[in-house]
This record gives sequence, C-alpha cells and structure tokens, in this order.
Amino acid sequence: MYVTDRAALDAACAAVRDAFPDPIVRQFSVKANDVPAIIREVTSRGFGANVVSRGEWAAARRAGVSNARITLEGVGKTPADLRAAARAAARGDPPLWVAIESPEEAEALATALRRAGGPSGEVRLDVLYRLNPDVAPETLANLAVGAGSSKFGMTETEIGAAITAGGGPDGPLRPRGIHLHVGSQLGAVDAWRDAVRKALAVAALWRGSIVSFDTLDIGGGFPVLPVGQPAPSPERFARELPEVLDSVPVDRRPTRLAIEPGRALVARAGWLVARVLHARDRGGRQVVIDAGMTELIRPALYGAIHPIVALTTHGRPVRPGAEVEPTRVEGPICESTDSLGTHDLPQLRRGDLVAIADAGAYAASFSSRYNGRPRPRQILLG
Repeated sequence: MYVTDRAALDAACAAVRDAFPDPIVRQFSVKANDVPAIIREVTSRGFGANVVSRGEWAAARRAGVSNARITLEGVGKTPADLRAAARAAARGDPPLWVAIESPEEAEALATALRRAGGPSGEVRLDVLYRLNPDVAPETLANLAVGAGSSKFGMTETEIGAAITAGGGPDGPLRPRGIHLHVGSQLGAVDAWRDAVRKALAVAALWRGSIVSFDTLDIGGGFPVLPVGQPAPSPERFARELPEVLDSVPVDRRPTRLAIEPGRALVARAGWLVARVLHARDRGGRQVVIDAGMTELIRPALYGAIHPIVALTTHGRPVRPGAEVEPTRVEGPICESTDSLGTHDLPQLRRGDLVAIADAGAYAASFSSRYNGRPRPRQILLG
C-alpha cells in the first residue's frame, strides 16, 4: 500500500510556499501524483493544478479544483485535449492558461477555438509558449528536459512562428508569456538560473510589442534526494530571482510569475509498504518483496535510489540498534530489471514488512497493471 503522511505534506508545501509566496502562482504538477485525494490535499495548501492531459485534468476536477486554477501543458497534447480546452473556453470556464509546444499546436488550438466559437463570435484563450532554453541541467540525462536536444519546448524563432500561427496579439490565442522547465532532480541552480535569464530575455522582447505578454512560468525541478545527499532547497532557487529580474528593465519585466513543482511537494510524504515473499542467500542476503516496478518504476527506469527500512524482523517490530547487513532487495515482476538496490536491513523472512521511502512522487502515477497486478491501496495518515 501507498501511505501518505499529512504532516510531511504540510512541511513540504509550506517550504515551497514560503520560498515562493503570493502573488506568485503556484501549480502542483499532477504528473508527480495523480491520485485525486493527494491532489485535493496539495491544492488545499495554496496550490493550483498543472496537468498534461484530459486524464490529469479530470483527476484535478474530481479533486475539486476549478478550471480557473488549472493550467494545461505537455509535449503530447492530443487534438482531443486541445478541443477540450477550446470547449471550456467557449463555455466561459477556460483553464488559467495552456502552454504551447510548437507552431503546429498553436494553429491546431486556434482552429479549435474558432470552431468552438461558432456563429456567435470568436473565443479566446490565454496561452504561454514553452521555451527550450538549451542549457545543461545538473541532473540525469533522462531528466534534463531543458537540454537543446530535448523534445520539449521551442526555439526563439519557433515561438515567433507560434505567436503568428495563433493569430498574433488579437487572435484566438491571447499571448501571455513564456513557459520554462529545465529538468527534474536539479543538483544545482546554475543551469536553472541561466535558463530563467534566457526566458526573461525572450519575454522582455515580446513584451515590448504585445501588451498582454506579462507572465513567466519557471517550472519546477526542485530536487528530493535521499537523506544525507546535498541538494538545493526551494528557497535556494528562489534567492536567484531578484538578481535575474533586476537585469531586465522594469517596463519589460513579467508582472506575473509562476512555478509548478511536483516532486518537492509530495515525494517525502509518501511511503510504499511491502511484504517479504522470499529470503535467500545468493552470495549475500537477498529478499524478494511484493512491490516492484509496477508500483515504483524509477529504480528500474533510470537507477533511482529509494531508501528501504524494515518495519518487522521475524514477525516482530524492529528495535533501535538491530543488527543489519547489506541486503539486495528485488521486486516480484517477471523482469530482471525489477530491482530496488542494496540496503542495510536486519534478517528478514517471509511475511516481514518493509517501507520504501520517498515514494510520494512518480510512484502511484507511474504504476501499471503489468503481470495483471492490482493497484495498491492509498492510505492517508494524520
């Protein structure tokens, strides 16, 4: 089962909220955890919802989040996703904004808006334009979405084409600013700061000719690493903002800033509790547990480390100071990559319980039914 600690959730949300206070727009990146109960918990703590599909949009609505607090982005928005945004705008209930990924997407959304308006007139929708900042984020290559070769975002030239494709300043797409996301699990602020500088420069250029161009969404990426590994805090990122903003003339600065953290809000608050199925000697201790890549794919996907602690040993609660040994922890799935690494654990046998840490982000939302496995229960504590 997945277990979420409300006290830890409170602390994480407060840390981000204090670093990026009002009037900064704070959006929870739903991809980190799309369970409606978790979305409800986070959005009740001063955050809106950032979604990348109609499925995540529906989960946010089930959690009680209004369209006025929902932003739609994502490199893979389908024609149906764009039509849904257009229909919401035609009803007078649009999302806060849609982030555009290409000139072609801008043209498709503009067409959907014109069709949604019907004979009664044109429907408009606020949009941001996602910039590919072409930086080298201090993170795993698979998480560096701000790299120049990444599939995400547009060049400055493509942003100009997207503005034109959306009808220009007075077209169906109302240009509101630049969207940026450098990557996840950022180990330093340098690439992020460089990317924000580039985004501010692009935004300032367009703000000179488009009055409505007033927004900069600087994304997320605030890291959550295993305890003991140094990582910059949300406050450390926030400290960079005054200086980079001061580098832009006052009349060209964005008047609305936004962030969209995901992992930083929910990762530490979540645990995945599992039961030991087999305890073996394979040239060292090895246990197979009943949770693996179908419940937490990050270790198999890109070698992510999630600390594991034992809750019981030989059927009894683990006492402080219990003797431990390096133990290889394997998952139950019929794939050799279903492994959770080596951890210091006491002697375990079938039926003992372990808890996998930092599982509040990219665990439940990444889960699958592979091998016909049921999805685990969700438990809220506190």
